[in-house]
Amino acid sequence: MALSDSSSASPVIALVAGETSGDTLGAGLIKSLKLRYPTAKFVGIGGTKMIYQGLESWYPMEKLSVMGIFEVLKYLPELLMLRRSLIKKLLSINPDVFIGIDAPDFNFKVEKNLKEKGIKSIHYVSPSIWAWRESRLKNIKQSVDGVLALFPFETCYYDKYNIPVKFVGHPLANEVPENPQREIAKKSLELNKSQLIIGLLPGSRMSEITKMADVYIKVAIKLKENYPDAHFLVPCVHQKARSFIEKCINEFGEQDLFTLVDGKAQRVMEASDYLVVTSGTATLEAALMMRPMIIAIKINAVSYWLMKKMSTTEWIGLPNVLAQDSIVPELIQEQASVDNIVSALRQLMSDDGLKQKQLEAFKKQYKTLKKNASELAADAVELWAELK
Repeated sequence: MALSDSSSASPVIALVAGETSGDTLGAGLIKSLKLRYPTAKFVGIGGTKMIYQGLESWYPMEKLSVMGIFEVLKYLPELLMLRRSLIKKLLSINPDVFIGIDAPDFNFKVEKNLKEKGIKSIHYVSPSIWAWRESRLKNIKQSVDGVLALFPFETCYYDKYNIPVKFVGHPLANEVPENPQREIAKKSLELNKSQLIIGLLPGSRMSEITKMADVYIKVAIKLKENYPDAHFLVPCVHQKARSFIEKCINEFGEQDLFTLVDGKAQRVMEASDYLVVTSGTATLEAALMMRPMIIAIKINAVSYWLMKKMSTTEWIGLPNVLAQDSIVPELIQEQASVDNIVSALRQLMSDDGLKQKQLEAFKKQYKTLKKNASELAADAVELWAELK
């Protein structure tokens, strides 16, 4: 539906995000679109950040936050029912444009259904076609009117299949401070500025947190033996995550060793000297925050076997993919043991050359990805959805 006068237009814009990182992207896009269309209506599924910007969220975003092939199977009936209900509701209101933010297994089906009915459909965040299953591009072409890519190397894949694509940079590069202030962040969290602070980020999905929280807590206890002044920060994405992590800590009786922070993952990173991060967008955020890190992750064994079998890249962490080099240690599955994580952290903390290699690569990535992503994304939405 083309709108002839953007200054008075009141488009209905539907968006669906499936996890915390998508909520951040969606919030930035809504904010930019509101400046162009002050009376626009935003509906769909999102988290607290998108809701704060004005989204009317029809379902809890957490219902979509499931990672791994095997894990999805457990919730598949509920997810399929939710998706059918969502598609029906969207078709009934006939939005001017639908924007699926990440969550490709969920959103591409929605986008395809809407596109077939003449509703412009855009996907924000290219799935990892460069890592596995490039053949997905054939189906993507049938599902969308355009793709907003966060990384520059992704556009060539879409050009190959004649799919409209725009590299917009990564909004995180605009959101993180260019010169993170560790001491100020420590003060805001009421930490001793001379303390060694290690941030432990077990993930934003409960499927990640339930696998990694216990491991990270054991890592902290073991590191304390060699670094008696160390203190550990753990950001909690929501109350359910906090309750689970608190339960794990209480089992070891080491409450004084940890500070749990509600949300504020970026502030935790800023206050930390080193980080242990579960793979995902958080690894990129940590790189943009210029914090030395290691990556540690465990997922369901079947999911990992399938992903490894179809993978076309040797890295799982975004900083390594962007660098095309193993600058950040990756400990995956059985490698993500307490002893291995502790050993990798000790090496990182004692090897200035390794730290400097990471920081130099992170600085380059910051410069590459720092665009006005939300504005560029809004430009593409206007063009492809013919909003003006």
